[in-house]
Amino acid sequence: MRGPAAVVASILDQAASGLTNILVLILAARVSTAAGFAEFSMVYLVFTVALGLFMSYVGQALVLVREAREAACRPALAFTALASLVCAALLAATGWAVGGGTGRALAALGAVLPVVLLQDGARYCFSLLQRPHHALASDGLRLLATVGLLAAQPDGAGSARLVLAWGCAALPSLAVAAALLARPLRAAAGADGAAGHGLGAYLRRGHLGQRFVVEYAVGNGSSQLAVLALGLIGTPLAVGALRGASALFGPLNVFFGAANAFGPPLLARLGGGGRAVARATLLLGIALAVTGWAWAGLWLLLPDHWGRQVLGATWPAVAALLPATGTQYLLMGFGVSALLTLRVLSPRETLPVQVVFSLLSMILLFTGFALAGAAGAAWGLAAGSALKAAASWLRVVRVRRAG
Repeated sequence: MRGPAAVVASILDQAASGLTNILVLILAARVSTAAGFAEFSMVYLVFTVALGLFMSYVGQALVLVREAREAACRPALAFTALASLVCAALLAATGWAVGGGTGRALAALGAVLPVVLLQDGARYCFSLLQRPHHALASDGLRLLATVGLLAAQPDGAGSARLVLAWGCAALPSLAVAAALLARPLRAAAGADGAAGHGLGAYLRRGHLGQRFVVEYAVGNGSSQLAVLALGLIGTPLAVGALRGASALFGPLNVFFGAANAFGPPLLARLGGGGRAVARATLLLGIALAVTGWAWAGLWLLLPDHWGRQVLGATWPAVAALLPATGTQYLLMGFGVSALLTLRVLSPRETLPVQVVFSLLSMILLFTGFALAGAAGAAWGLAAGSALKAAASWLRVVRVRRAG
Protein backbone atom coordinates (compact mmCIF):
# COMPACT_ATOMS: atom_id res chain seq x y z
CA MET A 1 0.00 0.00 0.00
CA ARG A 2 1.35 3.42 -1.00
CA GLY A 3 0.25 7.04 -1.23
CA PRO A 4 -2.55 8.68 0.79
CA ALA A 5 -4.18 5.35 1.59
CA ALA A 6 -0.99 4.16 3.30
CA VAL A 7 -0.79 7.37 5.35
CA VAL A 8 -4.41 7.03 6.46
CA ALA A 9 -3.89 3.36 7.39
CA SER A 10 -0.75 4.26 9.38
CA ILE A 11 -2.56 7.01 11.30
CA LEU A 12 -5.52 4.73 12.05
CA ASP A 13 -3.17 1.98 13.20
CA GLN A 14 -1.35 4.36 15.53
CA ALA A 15 -4.72 5.54 16.85
CA ALA A 16 -5.87 1.96 17.47
CA SER A 17 -2.66 1.09 19.31
CA GLY A 18 -2.78 4.27 21.40
CA LEU A 19 -6.46 3.83 22.22
CA THR A 20 -5.79 0.27 23.37
CA ASN A 21 -3.16 1.49 25.83
CA ILE A 22 -5.55 4.14 27.16
CA LEU A 23 -8.54 1.83 27.55
CA VAL A 24 -6.50 -0.89 29.27
CA LEU A 25 -5.92 1.41 32.25
CA ILE A 26 -9.40 2.91 32.25
CA LEU A 27 -11.18 -0.46 32.09
CA ALA A 28 -8.88 -1.98 34.70
CA ALA A 29 -9.59 0.98 37.01
CA ARG A 30 -13.34 0.60 36.55
CA VAL A 31 -13.48 -3.04 37.67
CA SER A 32 -10.71 -2.92 40.31
CA THR A 33 -10.50 -1.70 43.83
CA ALA A 34 -8.08 1.20 44.36
CA ALA A 35 -5.49 -1.25 45.77
CA GLY A 36 -6.04 -3.72 42.93
CA PHE A 37 -5.58 -1.01 40.32
CA ALA A 38 -2.38 0.11 42.06
CA GLU A 39 -0.98 -3.44 41.72
CA PHE A 40 -2.11 -3.63 38.09
CA SER A 41 -0.55 -0.23 37.35
CA MET A 42 2.82 -1.28 38.74
CA VAL A 43 2.87 -4.48 36.71
CA TYR A 44 1.67 -2.67 33.58
CA LEU A 45 4.55 -0.23 34.08
CA VAL A 46 6.95 -3.19 34.09
CA PHE A 47 5.45 -4.28 30.77
CA THR A 48 5.67 -0.76 29.34
CA VAL A 49 9.38 -0.59 30.11
CA ALA A 50 9.97 -4.09 28.69
CA LEU A 51 8.05 -3.18 25.53
CA GLY A 52 10.01 0.04 25.13
CA LEU A 53 13.34 -1.77 25.48
CA PHE A 54 12.39 -4.56 23.08
CA MET A 55 10.99 -2.28 20.42
CA SER A 56 13.93 0.12 20.72
CA TYR A 57 16.41 -2.73 20.31
CA VAL A 58 14.52 -4.64 17.64
CA GLY A 59 11.73 -2.57 16.11
CA GLN A 60 13.36 0.80 15.54
CA ALA A 61 16.42 -0.79 13.98
CA LEU A 62 14.22 -3.07 11.87
CA VAL A 63 12.27 -0.29 10.16
CA LEU A 64 15.53 1.27 8.92
CA VAL A 65 16.37 -1.79 6.78
CA ARG A 66 16.36 -0.91 3.09
CA GLU A 67 17.21 -4.22 1.40
CA ALA A 68 16.01 -7.82 1.81
CA ARG A 69 13.17 -6.64 4.01
CA GLU A 70 11.36 -9.97 4.19
CA ALA A 71 14.58 -11.66 5.25
CA ALA A 72 15.06 -9.08 8.02
CA CYS A 73 11.68 -9.87 9.60
CA ARG A 74 12.38 -13.53 10.37
CA PRO A 75 15.33 -13.06 12.76
CA ALA A 76 13.66 -10.01 14.34
CA LEU A 77 10.64 -12.07 15.34
CA ALA A 78 12.84 -15.03 16.35
CA PHE A 79 14.98 -12.83 18.61
CA THR A 80 11.85 -11.27 20.14
CA ALA A 81 10.40 -14.71 20.86
CA LEU A 82 13.56 -16.09 22.47
CA ALA A 83 14.38 -12.98 24.50
CA SER A 84 10.78 -12.61 25.69
CA LEU A 85 10.82 -16.20 26.96
CA VAL A 86 13.91 -15.39 29.04
CA CYS A 87 12.21 -12.27 30.41
CA ALA A 88 9.05 -14.29 31.12
CA ALA A 89 11.04 -16.75 33.22
CA LEU A 90 12.62 -13.88 35.17
CA LEU A 91 9.22 -12.31 35.80
CA ALA A 92 7.80 -15.63 37.01
CA ALA A 93 10.73 -16.08 39.42
CA THR A 94 10.40 -12.49 40.64
CA GLY A 95 6.67 -12.91 41.14
CA TRP A 96 7.24 -16.05 43.19
CA ALA A 97 9.79 -14.22 45.35
CA VAL A 98 7.63 -11.10 45.84
CA GLY A 99 4.40 -12.97 46.60
CA GLY A 100 1.04 -11.40 47.30
CA GLY A 101 -1.14 -9.75 44.67
CA THR A 102 1.75 -7.98 43.00
CA GLY A 103 3.76 -11.20 42.79
CA ARG A 104 0.87 -13.09 41.21
CA ALA A 105 0.37 -10.26 38.70
CA LEU A 106 4.08 -10.33 37.79
CA ALA A 107 3.88 -14.09 37.22
CA ALA A 108 0.79 -13.54 35.06
CA LEU A 109 2.70 -10.96 33.03
CA GLY A 110 5.44 -13.52 32.49
CA ALA A 111 2.85 -15.94 31.12
CA VAL A 112 1.55 -13.52 28.48
CA LEU A 113 4.69 -11.46 27.74
CA PRO A 114 5.83 -13.46 24.66
CA VAL A 115 2.38 -13.09 23.12
CA VAL A 116 2.11 -9.30 23.52
CA LEU A 117 5.72 -8.63 22.48
CA LEU A 118 5.42 -10.78 19.36
CA GLN A 119 2.16 -9.07 18.41
CA ASP A 120 3.81 -5.68 18.73
CA GLY A 121 6.89 -6.90 16.88
CA ALA A 122 4.66 -7.92 13.97
CA ARG A 123 3.58 -4.25 13.70
CA TYR A 124 7.17 -3.27 12.91
CA CYS A 125 7.37 -6.01 10.29
CA PHE A 126 4.24 -4.68 8.61
CA SER A 127 5.73 -1.18 8.69
CA LEU A 128 8.96 -2.42 7.09
CA LEU A 129 7.03 -4.34 4.42
CA GLN A 130 4.86 -1.25 3.72
CA ARG A 131 1.66 -3.02 4.74
CA PRO A 132 0.03 -0.59 7.21
CA HIS A 133 -3.40 -2.00 6.42
CA HIS A 134 -2.26 -5.37 7.78
CA ALA A 135 -1.00 -3.70 10.95
CA LEU A 136 -4.35 -1.94 11.26
CA ALA A 137 -6.22 -5.24 10.92
CA SER A 138 -4.12 -6.83 13.67
CA ASP A 139 -4.24 -3.84 16.03
CA GLY A 140 -7.93 -3.19 15.40
CA LEU A 141 -8.74 -6.76 16.38
CA ARG A 142 -6.58 -6.42 19.49
CA LEU A 143 -8.45 -3.25 20.48
CA LEU A 144 -11.82 -4.98 20.19
CA ALA A 145 -10.64 -8.09 22.04
CA THR A 146 -9.03 -6.05 24.83
CA VAL A 147 -12.16 -3.97 25.41
CA GLY A 148 -14.38 -7.04 25.30
CA LEU A 149 -12.33 -9.18 27.70
CA LEU A 150 -11.57 -6.46 30.25
CA ALA A 151 -15.14 -5.13 30.24
CA ALA A 152 -16.35 -8.67 30.93
CA GLN A 153 -14.31 -9.00 34.14
CA PRO A 154 -16.30 -8.92 37.40
CA ASP A 155 -16.14 -6.00 39.81
CA GLY A 156 -13.23 -6.36 42.22
CA ALA A 157 -11.24 -8.58 39.83
CA GLY A 158 -7.70 -9.15 41.04
CA SER A 159 -4.67 -7.68 39.30
CA ALA A 160 -3.38 -11.10 38.13
CA ARG A 161 -6.71 -11.91 36.49
CA LEU A 162 -6.74 -8.55 34.72
CA VAL A 163 -3.19 -9.04 33.45
CA LEU A 164 -4.09 -12.47 32.06
CA ALA A 165 -7.24 -11.12 30.40
CA TRP A 166 -5.31 -8.25 28.83
CA GLY A 167 -2.56 -10.58 27.58
CA CYS A 168 -4.92 -13.20 26.19
CA ALA A 169 -6.69 -10.44 24.23
CA ALA A 170 -3.57 -10.27 22.03
CA LEU A 171 -3.87 -13.91 20.93
CA PRO A 172 -6.42 -13.38 18.09
CA SER A 173 -4.47 -10.43 16.68
CA LEU A 174 -1.21 -12.40 16.89
CA ALA A 175 -2.86 -15.22 14.96
CA VAL A 176 -4.02 -12.77 12.28
CA ALA A 177 -0.55 -11.20 12.11
CA ALA A 178 1.05 -14.65 11.76
CA ALA A 179 -1.32 -15.52 8.90
CA LEU A 180 -0.61 -12.24 7.11
CA LEU A 181 3.15 -12.60 7.55
CA ALA A 182 3.30 -16.29 6.62
CA ARG A 183 3.75 -15.73 2.90
CA PRO A 184 6.56 -13.11 3.00
CA LEU A 185 8.37 -14.99 5.77
CA ARG A 186 8.11 -18.26 3.86
CA ALA A 187 9.48 -16.56 0.75
CA ALA A 188 12.45 -15.30 2.76
CA ALA A 189 13.27 -18.69 4.31
CA GLY A 190 16.95 -19.50 4.00
CA ALA A 191 17.88 -15.97 2.95
CA ASP A 192 18.48 -14.53 6.44
CA GLY A 193 22.19 -15.20 6.74
CA ALA A 194 22.90 -14.40 3.10
CA ALA A 195 21.24 -11.01 3.49
CA GLY A 196 23.20 -10.24 6.62
CA HIS A 197 20.05 -10.33 8.74
CA GLY A 198 20.64 -13.51 10.73
CA LEU A 199 19.75 -13.93 14.37
CA GLY A 200 23.38 -13.31 15.30
CA ALA A 201 23.10 -9.71 14.11
CA TYR A 202 21.12 -8.89 17.27
CA LEU A 203 23.92 -10.22 19.47
CA ARG A 204 26.80 -8.37 17.82
CA ARG A 205 28.46 -5.41 19.42
CA GLY A 206 27.49 -2.18 17.69
CA HIS A 207 23.99 -3.30 16.72
CA LEU A 208 22.00 -0.14 15.93
CA GLY A 209 19.32 -1.05 18.44
CA GLN A 210 21.80 -0.50 21.27
CA ARG A 211 21.79 3.25 20.58
CA PHE A 212 18.00 3.32 20.48
CA VAL A 213 17.85 1.50 23.81
CA VAL A 214 20.07 4.17 25.39
CA GLU A 215 17.84 6.94 24.01
CA TYR A 216 14.74 5.20 25.34
CA ALA A 217 16.33 4.52 28.72
CA VAL A 218 17.29 8.15 29.30
CA GLY A 219 13.94 9.41 28.00
CA ASN A 220 10.67 7.60 28.59
CA GLY A 221 12.20 4.59 30.32
CA SER A 222 13.77 6.54 33.15
CA SER A 223 10.53 8.35 34.03
CA GLN A 224 8.55 5.12 34.02
CA LEU A 225 11.12 3.37 36.18
CA ALA A 226 11.03 6.33 38.57
CA VAL A 227 7.27 5.98 38.98
CA LEU A 228 7.71 2.22 39.50
CA ALA A 229 10.38 2.86 42.14
CA LEU A 230 7.96 5.26 43.81
CA GLY A 231 5.59 2.36 44.32
CA LEU A 232 8.34 0.16 45.74
CA ILE A 233 9.75 2.64 48.25
CA GLY A 234 6.62 4.70 48.77
CA THR A 235 3.10 3.40 48.20
CA PRO A 236 1.53 1.53 45.26
CA LEU A 237 -1.57 3.73 45.66
CA ALA A 238 0.50 6.72 44.50
CA VAL A 239 1.44 4.79 41.36
CA GLY A 240 -2.22 3.96 40.75
CA ALA A 241 -3.19 7.63 41.04
CA LEU A 242 -0.38 8.82 38.74
CA ARG A 243 -1.12 6.13 36.14
CA GLY A 244 -4.84 6.85 36.32
CA ALA A 245 -4.18 10.53 35.68
CA SER A 246 -1.87 9.73 32.75
CA ALA A 247 -4.55 7.44 31.29
CA LEU A 248 -6.99 10.36 31.18
CA PHE A 249 -4.41 12.29 29.16
CA GLY A 250 -3.76 9.39 26.80
CA PRO A 251 -5.21 11.23 23.76
CA LEU A 252 -2.57 13.94 24.28
CA ASN A 253 0.14 11.26 24.21
CA VAL A 254 -1.24 10.14 20.84
CA PHE A 255 -0.93 13.73 19.55
CA PHE A 256 2.63 13.95 20.86
CA GLY A 257 3.51 10.66 19.20
CA ALA A 258 1.97 11.77 15.91
CA ALA A 259 3.95 15.03 16.03
CA ASN A 260 7.21 13.10 16.50
CA ALA A 261 6.35 10.54 13.83
CA PHE A 262 5.01 12.78 11.08
CA GLY A 263 6.52 16.16 11.99
CA PRO A 264 10.17 15.83 10.81
CA PRO A 265 9.46 15.02 7.13
CA LEU A 266 6.84 17.77 6.91
CA LEU A 267 9.08 20.36 8.59
CA ALA A 268 12.02 19.41 6.38
CA ARG A 269 10.02 20.54 3.35
CA LEU A 270 9.48 24.07 4.66
CA GLY A 271 11.31 26.86 2.94
CA GLY A 272 13.00 29.63 4.89
CA GLY A 273 15.49 27.48 6.81
CA GLY A 274 15.61 27.29 10.60
CA ARG A 275 13.45 30.35 11.14
CA ALA A 276 10.49 28.81 9.30
CA VAL A 277 10.91 25.51 11.17
CA ALA A 278 11.09 27.26 14.57
CA ARG A 279 8.03 29.38 13.79
CA ALA A 280 6.01 26.33 12.75
CA THR A 281 7.01 24.27 15.79
CA LEU A 282 6.32 27.18 18.15
CA LEU A 283 2.80 27.41 16.78
CA LEU A 284 2.52 23.63 17.17
CA GLY A 285 3.71 23.93 20.78
CA ILE A 286 1.10 26.58 21.54
CA ALA A 287 -1.62 24.41 19.98
CA LEU A 288 -0.53 21.35 21.97
CA ALA A 289 -0.30 23.36 25.20
CA VAL A 290 -3.78 24.88 24.76
CA THR A 291 -5.20 21.45 23.94
CA GLY A 292 -3.60 19.96 27.06
CA TRP A 293 -4.96 22.62 29.38
CA ALA A 294 -8.43 22.48 27.77
CA TRP A 295 -8.47 18.71 28.23
CA ALA A 296 -7.51 19.13 31.88
CA GLY A 297 -10.23 21.74 32.33
CA LEU A 298 -12.80 19.37 30.89
CA TRP A 299 -11.94 16.70 33.46
CA LEU A 300 -11.84 19.25 36.29
CA LEU A 301 -15.39 20.38 35.45
CA LEU A 302 -16.67 16.81 35.18
CA PRO A 303 -19.21 15.88 37.87
CA ASP A 304 -17.72 13.58 40.48
CA HIS A 305 -20.06 10.68 39.75
CA TRP A 306 -19.12 10.81 36.08
CA GLY A 307 -15.47 10.49 37.03
CA ARG A 308 -16.28 7.44 39.11
CA GLN A 309 -17.99 5.91 36.08
CA VAL A 310 -14.72 6.25 34.17
CA LEU A 311 -12.11 5.27 36.78
CA GLY A 312 -14.14 3.66 39.55
CA ALA A 313 -12.67 3.76 43.06
CA THR A 314 -9.44 5.33 41.75
CA TRP A 315 -11.19 8.56 40.67
CA PRO A 316 -10.89 10.57 43.95
CA ALA A 317 -7.11 10.09 44.03
CA VAL A 318 -6.83 10.95 40.33
CA ALA A 319 -9.05 14.04 40.64
CA ALA A 320 -6.68 15.50 43.24
CA LEU A 321 -3.82 15.29 40.70
CA LEU A 322 -5.62 16.89 37.74
CA PRO A 323 -4.32 20.47 38.24
CA ALA A 324 -0.72 19.25 38.40
CA THR A 325 -1.09 16.76 35.54
CA GLY A 326 -2.88 19.33 33.38
CA THR A 327 -0.04 21.79 33.97
CA GLN A 328 2.47 19.07 33.12
CA TYR A 329 0.80 18.34 29.78
CA LEU A 330 0.51 22.03 28.96
CA LEU A 331 4.29 22.34 29.44
CA MET A 332 4.98 19.06 27.63
CA GLY A 333 3.41 20.59 24.52
CA PHE A 334 6.16 23.19 24.44
CA GLY A 335 8.81 20.59 25.24
CA VAL A 336 7.71 18.23 22.46
CA SER A 337 7.70 21.06 19.91
CA ALA A 338 11.18 22.23 20.99
CA LEU A 339 12.69 18.74 20.74
CA LEU A 340 11.01 18.32 17.38
CA THR A 341 12.71 21.53 16.24
CA LEU A 342 16.10 20.24 17.38
CA ARG A 343 15.51 16.89 15.70
CA VAL A 344 15.09 18.70 12.37
CA LEU A 345 17.77 21.39 12.76
CA SER A 346 20.44 19.54 14.76
CA PRO A 347 19.57 15.92 15.74
CA ARG A 348 22.65 15.52 17.97
CA GLU A 349 21.33 18.19 20.34
CA THR A 350 18.40 16.13 21.65
CA LEU A 351 20.26 13.41 23.58
CA PRO A 352 22.01 15.74 26.10
CA VAL A 353 18.67 17.41 26.87
CA GLN A 354 16.99 14.04 27.38
CA VAL A 355 19.75 12.79 29.69
CA VAL A 356 20.01 15.83 31.94
CA PHE A 357 16.36 16.70 32.29
CA SER A 358 15.07 13.14 32.57
CA LEU A 359 17.37 12.74 35.57
CA LEU A 360 16.21 16.09 36.96
CA SER A 361 12.55 15.09 36.54
CA MET A 362 13.21 11.92 38.55
CA ILE A 363 14.77 13.98 41.34
CA LEU A 364 11.82 16.39 41.36
CA LEU A 365 9.38 13.46 41.36
CA PHE A 366 10.87 11.93 44.51
CA THR A 367 11.34 15.32 46.17
CA GLY A 368 7.73 16.23 45.54
CA PHE A 369 6.55 12.87 46.88
CA ALA A 370 8.60 13.31 50.03
CA LEU A 371 7.10 16.76 50.61
CA ALA A 372 3.45 16.25 49.61
CA GLY A 373 2.75 12.65 48.62
CA ALA A 374 1.24 11.80 45.22
CA ALA A 375 0.20 15.41 44.57
CA GLY A 376 3.75 16.56 45.24
CA ALA A 377 5.09 13.91 42.87
CA ALA A 378 2.73 15.15 40.14
CA TRP A 379 3.85 18.75 40.67
CA GLY A 380 7.47 17.53 40.57
CA LEU A 381 6.84 16.03 37.14
CA ALA A 382 5.24 19.30 36.02
CA ALA A 383 8.30 21.25 37.21
CA GLY A 384 10.57 18.85 35.33
CA SER A 385 8.55 19.38 32.14
CA ALA A 386 8.83 23.16 32.57
CA LEU A 387 12.60 23.06 32.93
CA LYS A 388 12.98 20.63 30.02
CA ALA A 389 10.86 22.81 27.73
CA ALA A 390 12.75 25.97 28.69
CA ALA A 391 16.15 24.34 28.18
CA SER A 392 15.08 22.86 24.84
CA TRP A 393 13.91 26.18 23.46
CA LEU A 394 17.08 27.90 24.69
CA ARG A 395 19.05 25.28 22.79
CA VAL A 396 16.93 25.95 19.70
CA VAL A 397 17.85 29.64 19.93
CA ARG A 398 21.54 28.75 20.27
CA VAL A 399 21.43 26.36 17.30
CA ARG A 400 19.74 28.96 15.13
CA ARG A 401 22.32 31.60 16.03
CA ALA A 402 25.17 29.20 15.34
CA GLY A 403 23.63 28.29 11.99
